[in-house]
Amino acid sequence: MTSDHATDMTSDHAVDIDKHVRVYITVFVALMALTIVTVAVSRYHLPVPIAVTVALLVATIKGALVACYFMHLISEKKLIYAVLALTAVFFIALLALPAVTVHDGYWIH
Repeated sequence: MTSDHATDMTSDHAVDIDKHVRVYITVFVALMALTIVTVAVSRYHLPVPIAVTVALLVATIKGALVACYFMHLISEKKLIYAVLALTAVFFIALLALPAVTVHDGYWIH
């Protein structure tokens, strides 16, 4: 290996690291901005259904950012996405279970 080749590999590696650090910093700034949005929305005293919807939307975006970039799921294979989607479907089904099984509106008798 020549010294020119070693220098090229080192500079490529440094550029690759800089790219990853830039992505992490961008995701961190986005997470902080979404946290500020969450706090700001809580100060507006919105009606409960709207407040919960906004909170869940922001939390979903933040969770997706963490899962994709900090847990490196953005570069995973399709099987990981299929398992993740199946988990989300089961989670939603479990959340909806009380609503579809109780007809009179009372959950505790």
